[in-house]
Amino acid sequence: MRMAGHVQTVLGPVPPDSLGPTLMHEHVLCDITPRSLRQAASARPALLQPITLASRYDIDYGRHPHAGKTVMLDRELAVAELDLFRAEGGASMVEMTIGGLAPDPEGLVEVSRRTGVQLVMGCGQYVEDFQDPANHARSVEDFAAEMLGALRQGAWGTAVRAGIIGEIGCSAPWTPLERRVMAGAVLAQRESGAALTIHPGVHPDQPAEIIAFLRAHGGDIGRTIIDHVDRTIFDDDRLFALADTGCVLEFDLFGYEHAYWSFAPINMPNDGTRIDTIRRLLDRGHAGQIVISQDICRLTRLRAFGGHGYGHIFRNIVPFMRERGFSQAELDAMLVHTPRRLLTLPG
Repeated sequence: MRMAGHVQTVLGPVPPDSLGPTLMHEHVLCDITPRSLRQAASARPALLQPITLASRYDIDYGRHPHAGKTVMLDRELAVAELDLFRAEGGASMVEMTIGGLAPDPEGLVEVSRRTGVQLVMGCGQYVEDFQDPANHARSVEDFAAEMLGALRQGAWGTAVRAGIIGEIGCSAPWTPLERRVMAGAVLAQRESGAALTIHPGVHPDQPAEIIAFLRAHGGDIGRTIIDHVDRTIFDDDRLFALADTGCVLEFDLFGYEHAYWSFAPINMPNDGTRIDTIRRLLDRGHAGQIVISQDICRLTRLRAFGGHGYGHIFRNIVPFMRERGFSQAELDAMLVHTPRRLLTLPG
């Protein structure tokens, strides 16, 4: 049953104005290890070497494969990290661990209860390389039913309900299976009114391709978030054209300032460049279409392993934005009002 005018957290529905400062794209409990790397680790123990102060930078940089850095399944560690996040100013978080990434809804319930951080859980399927091969036999309607069930009854065999659809995974080029999942996500969005958040492939034209697909299938563009804009689009023409569609642009790799060469031939922007890009969008009138986050999905980005942790945006980025002339109203739009709008299930 839809909870009109409420936000669905893993602990149940809450009033939208209870969210406070919200990060729209994080992982708290997940395993985002590629299948091929997981298989290789069984024959090459070096791929599971301990993460130490001497090794963490090279492991995080990504040029040297490591099969353990993307395994974040320790609930005690998650509690410690989210305690820091809350102490540094964070209140709520959208947790994007979905099909193919080892979702743990009951673990999220425990972590939320123990920390007081409100967690909104996603649903759906990640990119094809991470999906169960059995998904190739599934229909659009079957994927839609899975997502609607997660929103209304509970996800992954539990009674813990999702509050957003996604991050729906796309590769570049886009695969037929991923298109069927996306079509199912649009059906689920139309039926539920939930926001839809999308992981685009690493190609600057794919966000536009996705928006065209959503329009053709009746998706709600104003309640659609294009994730990872800061590793996908590097020119203002494409960026402004995407913003003009009315979708939400998510700059969700704050704190990740390495080159992206281990994934694709991309020179990742640093946080200052992200802030400058957001400034240009705000000056163009897109204040209600921007959200920010960090997409933490590896141990080396946690405070316990020498990383910046979930509180980086509140500890470092928000003060820096203020120094660069961002108003409180602009900060509140990105961290409070736009997340609240997107996460409120409409009546």
